Amino acid sequence: MARYLIVIEQGMSSWGAHVPDLPGCIAVGESRAEVVRLIHEAVAFHVEGMKAQGLPVPPPTSEPEVVEITSA
Repeated sequence: MARYLIVIEQGMSSWGAHVPDLPGCIAVGESRAEVVRLIHEAVAFHVEGMKAQGLPVPPPTSEPEVVEITSA
C-alpha cells in the first residue's frame, strides 16, 4: 500500500487539491469534503491509467511540514 500526500487549498469560490508525487493529478470541488472525495478518486484513476499505459508509478516521497510564524 502506498500513501500519497495531498495538498488541499481553499480558493475564492472553490476548493482544489493536488498530489505532488503524481504530476497532473488534481481535483476541484465546491467544498473541502467534496474535493477530498474527488482527489481520492483521482489518485486511484491516475495510478490505474499509468499502469494501463505501462508507465512506472512513482513512489510517494513527499512529506508534510508546517511552518508557524508570529504575525507582524
